[in-house]
Amino acid sequence: MVEAQNSQDGLAAPLWVRRPEVLHRVAYAAAALVFTGQIVAAVLRGSDWPTALSVLLAGGGVTLSWWKPWAGLVVTSAASFAVTAVGHDPLSVWMMAVLVLFSVTLRGKQPLAGTGIVAAFFLGAFMTLGGFRGGAVVGAAALFSAVAGGATGAALRIHREHWWTLEERAESAIATREIEATRRVTEERLRIARDLHDVIGHQVAMLSLHLGAAEIGLPEDAESARQALVSARSSARTVVVETQRILALLRLGDDAYDDEALRPTPALSGLEGLIASFESIGLDIRPSIAIPDGFVEPSVGVTVYRVVQEALTNAYRHGEGTATVDVGESGGRICVTVENRVGRTPGGSGSGSGLGLVGMRERVESSSGRLTIDNHDGRFRVHAEFSPLGAVVR
Repeated sequence: MVEAQNSQDGLAAPLWVRRPEVLHRVAYAAAALVFTGQIVAAVLRGSDWPTALSVLLAGGGVTLSWWKPWAGLVVTSAASFAVTAVGHDPLSVWMMAVLVLFSVTLRGKQPLAGTGIVAAFFLGAFMTLGGFRGGAVVGAAALFSAVAGGATGAALRIHREHWWTLEERAESAIATREIEATRRVTEERLRIARDLHDVIGHQVAMLSLHLGAAEIGLPEDAESARQALVSARSSARTVVVETQRILALLRLGDDAYDDEALRPTPALSGLEGLIASFESIGLDIRPSIAIPDGFVEPSVGVTVYRVVQEALTNAYRHGEGTATVDVGESGGRICVTVENRVGRTPGGSGSGSGLGLVGMRERVESSSGRLTIDNHDGRFRVHAEFSPLGAVVR
């Protein structure tokens, strides 16, 4: 984003644009200097108290204008009548009034109204109590000094607002450009996801169909060819599972956490870490995991992992006591059993994977497995069986 000190062309904005209070302080410092000089001059000259009082009136107006701009401007300008009435040169009072007018218009007050007030008091004092002393030159100086103070303050305020407008436009342009870039990236991501789904998904499905037809057409004694076709169909299912995972990440886009997008596909090798994560939040688990290396096809390993994850989540949230996890091989099949005692009140509050029991059954069936869920005698039991190669379990 463009910072406040950067303008349309990238140059740094002036200090008074970035910190508008600087000009106000400079104006009041100048007014205070004029007031102090006039007081010192009055003391050195031995002026009478009406003269000192008229100068103090002007200084009081300057002070008042810090909090009450209009009231202070009127008091400071009206002091020109008092100074003129005592026969003193009103130049110092005029200077203080012009500086207050500059600050008032710089704050955004109406410049015409402020200029009119100051000019009216200046010219009124000059033409009445002053008796046109000094001639037309002094009158013109009074008028144009008021106009100059109001116009300068208004011009600087307009210039400052122009800077701010340019900065807002630059920020808006950058934000719009970023939004447009994000939109195009999202559209491209979704296009890739559609292509993967429509083209690769369809082709892999057709490949699996043809492999199944070839397997059916094999003679009974072609066992080695049949195993090769079963392995090929399992690999095709793995491609489908991985493609679905990629599609999910593409559709989630920036809504997906970075660690989730970079996290490896869950597998049997991650079961120990999964169990440890539940033990770290207080769930007592008695695990028994014995699967030969390379025995399970990857897509089946993902399903086993997710079944254990969801079952332990339910055990943590709704169970009590110790949960048993048994993952092993029996009769050439992968058997997964998670069992726990049902609690009288809900346990922890940890969130699961979001599959739920219905999602768990759908995931098991998608891997050609079989799922059994029992809830008897206060024990909740999840049991799933799979073929290591993802073949249908009967």
